[in-house]
Amino acid sequence: MGQKIHPSGFRIGITESHKSSWFSEMKVYPILIEEDYKIRNFIETKLQKACIAKVKIDRKLDQIEIHIYTARPGIILGKSGSGIDTIRKEIVNQLQTLNKIRINVIEVTEPDKEAILLAQWITQQLEKRVAFRRTIRQAIQKAQKANINGIKIQIAGRLNGAEIARKEWVREGRVPLQTLRANIDYAQAQAHTIYGILGIKIWLFKEEKTTL
Repeated sequence: MGQKIHPSGFRIGITESHKSSWFSEMKVYPILIEEDYKIRNFIETKLQKACIAKVKIDRKLDQIEIHIYTARPGIILGKSGSGIDTIRKEIVNQLQTLNKIRINVIEVTEPDKEAILLAQWITQQLEKRVAFRRTIRQAIQKAQKANINGIKIQIAGRLNGAEIARKEWVREGRVPLQTLRANIDYAQAQAHTIYGILGIKIWLFKEEKTTL
């Protein structure tokens, strides 16, 4: 098992909760999963500049409730909140559903404590051709200022344009991946550089829960 299990899936029901919350009959189940995928894919593609941390989906009878956690809520809301209406209409058109769609925008007050936002920042830096070691060092400093207990960053690919792809990682503090009560925030991203694709993985150790 070791390093081959997803840190978030390993902890569902202990420190992590499901990103979608609903119940259905088996014949409808694949349709709802596909709808959830389309909703997430649309939001992450449409609102790339809004620094989306996560998207949670709740279903209640004939209503779909979407919670968008973002570091830049102003980009989503737009002028006088018209942005949410536009997003809602586009989601309805994509899904072709009669369900009512409700969108809640929740601001992430500490973006440096979110692994996915740090991964997106590293992606932007690498695509601007900043040296990967400098980028990793700055990302670790950002996390330490946010009082993170531990962080591990791994980058793989043609680093600095080298002919042979390799993998490098750096860890600061404690990152107990096998401790179930440890709240580990995990994220991965891809940086599309002129040399090829670089894979980025981040593990953040936020806190340890004493009661399961």
